[in-house]
Amino acid sequence: MFASVKAFEGQQYSTLKRQCLQSGLLFEDPRFPAVDDSLFYLGNRIGRVVWKRPRSAPTRVCLAPVCHLRFALALIEESHDRTDSGLMGGCMVPTAERASERELCEDPHLFVDGISAHDLHQGQLGNCWFVAACSSLASRESLWQKVIPDWKEQEWDTEKPDSYGGIFHFRFWRFGEWVDVVIDDRLPTVENQLVYCHSNDSNEFWSALVEKAYAKVYGCYEALDGGNTADALVDFTGGVSEPVDLLEAQMATDEAARNQLFERVLKVHNRDGLISCSIRATTVEDMEARLECGLVKGHAYAVTDVRKVRLGHGLLAYFKSEKLHMIRMRNPWGEKEWSGPWSDSSKEWNKVSKSEREKLGVTVQDDGEFWMTFDDFCQYFTDLILCRLINTSYLSIHKTWEEEVMRGSWLHRQDPLRNRSGGCINHKATFLQNPQYVFDVKKVEDEVLICLQQKEKRATPKEGKGENLAIGFDIHQVKRSNKADPENQFLWGRVTGAAARASAGKTRLPSPRHVSQPRSFSLLTCALLPQVELNRKYRMHSSQQKVAGSIYINSRCVFLRKDLKEGRYVIIPTTFDPGQRGDFLLRVFTDVPSDCKELSLDEPPQTCWTGICGYPQLVTQVHVLNAEGLQGQDSNGALDPYVIITCEGERVRSPVHKDTRCPNFDVKALFYRKKPKDGVHIEIYNKNMIVDTFLGQVVMLSDPNERQEQHTLHLRDKGSRQDSDLPGTLTVRLITSTTLTNI
Repeated sequence: MFASVKAFEGQQYSTLKRQCLQSGLLFEDPRFPAVDDSLFYLGNRIGRVVWKRPRSAPTRVCLAPVCHLRFALALIEESHDRTDSGLMGGCMVPTAERASERELCEDPHLFVDGISAHDLHQGQLGNCWFVAACSSLASRESLWQKVIPDWKEQEWDTEKPDSYGGIFHFRFWRFGEWVDVVIDDRLPTVENQLVYCHSNDSNEFWSALVEKAYAKVYGCYEALDGGNTADALVDFTGGVSEPVDLLEAQMATDEAARNQLFERVLKVHNRDGLISCSIRATTVEDMEARLECGLVKGHAYAVTDVRKVRLGHGLLAYFKSEKLHMIRMRNPWGEKEWSGPWSDSSKEWNKVSKSEREKLGVTVQDDGEFWMTFDDFCQYFTDLILCRLINTSYLSIHKTWEEEVMRGSWLHRQDPLRNRSGGCINHKATFLQNPQYVFDVKKVEDEVLICLQQKEKRATPKEGKGENLAIGFDIHQVKRSNKADPENQFLWGRVTGAAARASAGKTRLPSPRHVSQPRSFSLLTCALLPQVELNRKYRMHSSQQKVAGSIYINSRCVFLRKDLKEGRYVIIPTTFDPGQRGDFLLRVFTDVPSDCKELSLDEPPQTCWTGICGYPQLVTQVHVLNAEGLQGQDSNGALDPYVIITCEGERVRSPVHKDTRCPNFDVKALFYRKKPKDGVHIEIYNKNMIVDTFLGQVVMLSDPNERQEQHTLHLRDKGSRQDSDLPGTLTVRLITSTTLTNI
């Protein structure tokens, strides 16, 4: 997985640590120095901060004095672009000079008695979202060992004190690749206490060091104040985060939907996914307000277990089919638990045997972790985040997904054919100028997962915390209709900057079917996805009919799960407003390879062969709608028909439609035509075991001046009998233009 790990800001951990040990210097990170700029972008609000290491290194004499000079010079060169690094912020200090510095403890460790969700306590920073994600991470050994690589090598070793160099590294999945982040172990303290994330044990430091590495990625600690748990879960796993709105889905009242959701949550948990939840705060006063039941609004909780709990005692319990749907959560504060049914000391636990309680790890203490029934969970919580690990291994017993990863940018240019920042569907004149990506659904129906992620901006003292753009995406099918589509006519409401900054969750833009309270980050909108002609190779230039769509949200990522029928589709990632710039990552997951690729050309290119072979004069879109009254040939009188569209030697074949004499083909093809007088041939066949049977054909000429687009024609025979009628009719829509970029 880490064969292609990228060193964050070019810092190689193994090289830097080797230089530290050779030179006798403790590492001081010039890229993230122990100064206020690494803590705040709005200014110091907590008073005098003293940076301290968990422990100081023992006094040792460097036997290679040349290493001091070479290493110091290398470090000064590395930090030449920082005005505040200098010798204080960017160089090392000999360990002999540091030996007298007071450390935080006598015997520091990354882990004390292993790693646990109980290790984490949120400090003086509103980053419960990050701490909740860490709590989830701690319960998955296979995942935290990716984030904390070589942990045994990084651990403090009392038997080998000379192996300590004051340097650590951690890995996060950022914008499509794993990055290795190097830090020194100087941590911010006030009155000898860690300011931010810390452990129950005063000599355990994995959580504080992971937080520092994450703060370095974001620009400073304060940039972690207010965020989205989904982002941290994805950064820890490289997975795909799916938000679930429990209010909108009416999970509290819809028992069938609630049971289905529980099975999904259980499946994600059992397959090592990470899960978080929260209760939405609708006002500033609601933020971190405690309810009578003990739960806290506007606060992220980690889901640490999901079970079907067997009720009863002894052997009798095993013969009962009754099982309770239960979910366990943890408050990052390490206190303030649920006080309702099935809380730590509630009488409901008497219904469960002692052995079952031990399996569940039920404890009667205010440690922030508690159980609830899933029914109560859906009654109180409003938002659920499922971060699923997408399995792409063919050796797995679980479902294997095919992943396509596309990188792109929104770039504003004056030339309409070169502009790639056209805004959302509101801006009809420029919408199709956005980047376009085509992919195929090759099964009769396939579950498709689509994730659009924008590249974040790091926080800086001058510019503050970077604002996301507004993204979301629709799925569209290429269909022209004379009837107005009220959903396509709807103009999406414009989101103001005030709404974008309203709170610390997610902010949704108003849509025709959904309006919710504003939450978190800044605004970002994603992609459009229409079903298009089966042979489309060039960019779309006319609007299509919407098939489905995501919300528009000011989040880093937008996710959509959708069952799509066989065909070719186009995704159009957009920003909400035109003219905005930014980079994005598009991930498409399907059951079979989708051959996803960017549509970069607007029309067939001119080549050296154009003068000899000719260049297209017309573009024609053929839309085969349906057939009626086909002659039945199966024993039950039904058919398995499909259609083949041919023009100037190019053939497009539709999927097979089962057991019907009146198939709704709804298939499209696009032809760039060099010979305008040649017709378009459309043939219908019946699918058989050995040889397919010809059912009829139509031949059509298309004139760009013809006003009538839709035609219903009788089927004809072929060859010498092509003037003879055959049973059935075919309805086709033709659109032809002399401008190749019109369709």
